[in-house]
Amino acid sequence: VKELMVFLDIAVFEIILAYLEKRDWKEAFFSVLPQRKGAVPLGEANDSSTRALSEKEGEDNDSDSN
Repeated sequence: VKELMVFLDIAVFEIILAYLEKRDWKEAFFSVLPQRKGAVPLGEANDSSTRALSEKEGEDNDSDSN
């Protein structure tokens, strides 16, 4: 847990530094967040990522009913 807190502290610090350089929160967040996590701004998700999320939610609901 301590390692996660240190990572989060560093990530927040990096986002703030990026904001100070870019003066744009969106650019700051997405320059720091790992691309492999698939982070996209709200409202900019493509159909395939939205569909994948809907399918995942459906799977979760199916497992809850069993």
